[in-house]
Amino acid sequence: MIETAVIILYTLALAVIFLYSLAQLNLLLNYLKAKKSIENAPVFDFSKSEEIPVVTVQLPLYNEMYVVERLLESIAKLDYPKDKLEIQVLDDSTDASLETTRQQINQLQDQGLDIKHITRTDRSGFKAGALKEGLLIAKGDYIAIFDSDFVPNPDWLQKTVPYFKDSKIGVVQTRWAHLNRDYSLLTKIQAFALDFHFVLEQVGRNFGHHFINFNGTAGIWRKTCILDAGNWQGDTLTEDLDLSYRAQLKKWDFKYLIDVETPAELPVAISAARSQQFRWNKGAAENFQKLYGRLLKDPTVSFKTKFHSFFHLLNSSMFLLVLLVAILSVPVLYIKNNNPAYSWYFNVIAAFAVSTIIFFGCYWVTYKKIHGGGFKNFLRYIGMFFTFFSIAMGFSVHNSLAVLEGHFGKKSEFIRTPKFNIKKKGDSYKANIYLKKHLSLNTIIESLLFLYFGFAIYSAFAIQDFGLVLFHLMLFFGFGFVAFKSIFSQA
Repeated sequence: MIETAVIILYTLALAVIFLYSLAQLNLLLNYLKAKKSIENAPVFDFSKSEEIPVVTVQLPLYNEMYVVERLLESIAKLDYPKDKLEIQVLDDSTDASLETTRQQINQLQDQGLDIKHITRTDRSGFKAGALKEGLLIAKGDYIAIFDSDFVPNPDWLQKTVPYFKDSKIGVVQTRWAHLNRDYSLLTKIQAFALDFHFVLEQVGRNFGHHFINFNGTAGIWRKTCILDAGNWQGDTLTEDLDLSYRAQLKKWDFKYLIDVETPAELPVAISAARSQQFRWNKGAAENFQKLYGRLLKDPTVSFKTKFHSFFHLLNSSMFLLVLLVAILSVPVLYIKNNNPAYSWYFNVIAAFAVSTIIFFGCYWVTYKKIHGGGFKNFLRYIGMFFTFFSIAMGFSVHNSLAVLEGHFGKKSEFIRTPKFNIKKKGDSYKANIYLKKHLSLNTIIESLLFLYFGFAIYSAFAIQDFGLVLFHLMLFFGFGFVAFKSIFSQA
C-alpha cells in the first residue's frame, strides 16, 4: 500500500507539472505571435501641452539607507514638465535614513521640484497602507510607483504615460532590467528567472488577453482604476498582484511594454533573496485563496483565461510539487528496481519528461531575447538552464513553507528585502546593517536533503539504474548550494 501511495502521489505531481508546462507552451506561442504584431495603440501627443497630464510619482520607503540617495537622484532627472509632476516620498523608516532623506528632499525642493516627504507613525498595511495614504492627497491622474532599488531612465514617463490616451488602460507596466546581473551566480540565476517572467510570461498573457500583474514597481496606474478596483489592500503580502486581479475583474486593460527597461538592483545576499522569495511565494498563494474563486465564478471571463490565471496564481505552488517529486523519486527508484513487472508503467510516466523539454525551449527564447542567439550563447544557456533549475529546486523547502503559510492563512509581517547599492563585482555587502545572519531550521533541512540526494546518486550506481541520476545530481548541487551559501556566506 505504501508503494502504491508513493507511485500515485509521484504520478499526480508529475501530471500537474506537465499541465503547467502546457500553459507555458501556450504563452510561448502567444509571445511569438506578439513579436509579429504591429503596435497601433492610441497615444497622447506630448507636442501639445494640453495633452500632457499631471503625474504623481510615489516612492515607498522603509529603512533604505544605502539606496535612497540614488533613487531620489534618478527621480529628480525625470524628463517631465515640473508643473505637471508631483513626487511623494512615502517614508515609513525608523532608522537614521529618515533624517538624511529629509535633507535630500529639502535640497530638491530648493531646486523647484514638487516633492513631499510623507511619514507615518503607524505602519499599518505596510507598503499598501503607505500607497493608499499617499493616494488620498495625490495631485496626479496617473500614479507611477518605484521601489527604492530602481533607477528609472530620464525618459521613463515620456515612454509610458502616452498610452493612457486609451481610456480602458488602467496600468502600464515596464520590464525590469538588472544593474548587477553579473555580480555572482546568485544574481545571475535571479536575473534568469525574472527575465523569463518579464519577457515570455508578461507578453504571452498580455497578448492573449489574459490577466497579468503590475509588478509592484516600474509601472504606472490610472488613479480612477485604483479606486474603482477597491484601492490598495494590505491583507496579502503581494498587494500588487491583488490589486491587479481586482482591476482586471473590473474590466480594466493592462498595457505591458517589453521594450521599456527599468533598471534595478538584485539581492546579492542569499538571506535577502530568501526574504524576497518568501514574500512573493506566500503572497501568490494568499491571492489564490482570496481571488480565484471570484474569478472562477465570473461568467464574463473565458475558460482559457481562468486556466492561465489558475497557474499564474499557483505559480509558486509548483515548488511544493517539485519538492514532492524530488523526495519521492528516491523510493520510486527502489520500487522500480524491486518490481520489474511494472517497468512498463515507469516507462509511461517517463513521458512526463517532455515538461523539461518545453521549459528548455521556453527559457531559450527568453535568453535569446536578452543575450542574443548564436552557438556560443546557446552553450552558455544550457549551463545556465541546468544551474538555474538546480538552485531553484534547492530553494523549494523555503518556498514551499511560504506557499503553505499562504494557503492556510497564516499571517506575517511584510518583511522588506535589504538593499545594497552594489555597483560592480568585488563590492562588499558585509557591513550592511540590515542583514541578520542566523541558522534556520530550513537550512538544516536543506543540508539533510543535500545528503539525501547524495545517497540517491550512490543508489543509482548500487542498483545500476541511471534513469534519474541527472535529476538527483541537480538536486544534490541545488540543495548543497543553498545550504552552504546560507551557512558560510557573509550574511
